Amino acid sequence: MRGLRVLPSGRPGRGRLYVNLPDGQAVAWYDRETNRISVIAERHREAILVVLRPYLHRGYTVGPPAVPTAADLRRLALPPDEDLAPNRPGEALLGELAHGSAGARVRHRLRQELLAQQRMGEELDALESADCRVLHAVPLAGAGLIDHLVIGPTGILCVRTVPGRRQRAAVGDLLLTVGRAEPRQDPRWIRRAATRASRALAAPVTPALAVVDASRVEVAPTVRDIRVLQPATALPYLVDAPTTLKPPDVDALFTLARDRRTWTG
Repeated sequence: MRGLRVLPSGRPGRGRLYVNLPDGQAVAWYDRETNRISVIAERHREAILVVLRPYLHRGYTVGPPAVPTAADLRRLALPPDEDLAPNRPGEALLGELAHGSAGARVRHRLRQELLAQQRMGEELDALESADCRVLHAVPLAGAGLIDHLVIGPTGILCVRTVPGRRQRAAVGDLLLTVGRAEPRQDPRWIRRAATRASRALAAPVTPALAVVDASRVEVAPTVRDIRVLQPATALPYLVDAPTTLKPPDVDALFTLARDRRTWTG
C-alpha cells in the first residue's frame, strides 16, 4: 500500500518504529529490543514488511500485538506532531542558532547553553539502560522549556541545565551564581516548573539543577528540595536512589509526558 510511513517512537536508534497510515493511524510497530513486528491491521501485512525491511534485524518475528495496556493505547493514538520523544537536547537552541540573527555575544551564550544541554542530555539518555525514560525540551505553556525530564524507578526529575564555564558555581535557595556573572533565578524557576509538571502528570516531581563544567559547585545547606547534579554524579544518584515507581507506572507516565498536549494547560 502506498503512503505508509515509518516513524520512531523516540530518539533515532532507540525505542520502537511505528508504521502509520497517511492519516497518522498506526497499523504496526517494530520493537527493536525484542526484534518483533506487531501487526494491528493484518490486511496491510505485506506492505508493512516492505516499508520496515531496511530497519529489520535477522531473525525477526511477526504477529499480532500483545493485549495493549492503557499506555499502549494512548501512545498509538498520539499524533506524530504532538510527540515530544524525538526532541534532542537543546532542541530550541539548535533552531535559534540555525535561523536567528542574534549578535555575537548572544550567539556565544546560546552555544554555551547548547553544549551544556547536549552533554547533560547524553548522560541522562544513558539511563535508558536502567529502565528510565528521558524527554528533552518539554514546553511549559508561557514559561519556556524544561531542559530534561527523567522518569524512572526512582521517580520523576525535572532538570534545568546551567553551563558552569569552568568557574565556581554557587547554588542558593533563590539564586545561582556562576563566577562573577549576575546571579540567575534558576532555583526559583525550576521549583515552579517542577510544581507545574507535578500537576500535569498527577505525580510527585523533584526539581533539579544540572551544573555542567564548573570548576566546583557549592550548595547552600538550606537547599534541601532541589537536587544539584553534575554529569559525573547524575547516573549514580538516579540509579541508587530508592525505588518509588514500578515499570508499568514509568511507561504510563512517560506516555503521558511525551504528549505535547499534556503541557498546554
